[in-house]
Amino acid sequence: MKKKASLILGIESSCDDTAASILRYTKYKNDSQTEILSSIVLNQNNLHQHFRGVVPEIAARAHSERLDSCTKNALQEAKIMIDEIDLISVTSGPGLIGGLLSGIMFAKGLAQGLNKPLLGINHLAAHCLSVKMVHSISFPYLTLLASGGHCQFLIVENIDVFTRLGSTIDDSPGECYDKIAAFLGLGYPGGPHIEKRA
Repeated sequence: MKKKASLILGIESSCDDTAASILRYTKYKNDSQTEILSSIVLNQNNLHQHFRGVVPEIAARAHSERLDSCTKNALQEAKIMIDEIDLISVTSGPGLIGGLLSGIMFAKGLAQGLNKPLLGINHLAAHCLSVKMVHSISFPYLTLLASGGHCQFLIVENIDVFTRLGSTIDDSPGECYDKIAAFLGLGYPGGPHIEKRA
């Protein structure tokens, strides 16, 4: 037996990528299905490459300037109207405070204006749980979370229970790539430049 599908707008602004996505979530009696209808990501590499790293104030300003068009593009790609959205979700942390505030305030304005519920999402938990969108995997499972600013080895015990087995004690892998690429004169961000030469 199938329940009505819910349309979810997701907004991400925790670092230097501005992103918006539309998901269709369908709940069945004993299961659920998530379909990605659109995913728009606007990176800021050109704004930060001169500094060889993300400048939080520049990132926050760029998010504020791009969130509206990013969201409109996600809606257009998904072929839905804004008033069809059932729920708005937004990254609430961890991340760069200015970028988070830009995304949260934008999402709050939409939710209030459309009279829709708003849900804050921990972006590290979202990374850990995203595998369940594309694979049929049961709890518990192990995951290596190698996000831009975080690197952790975790047991994902349930949708909101995570046990950290280990983590980096200083820099994240992404920051190491950026530093190595800068030292070698390869450009920013470092990961793609190093990958091309590997």
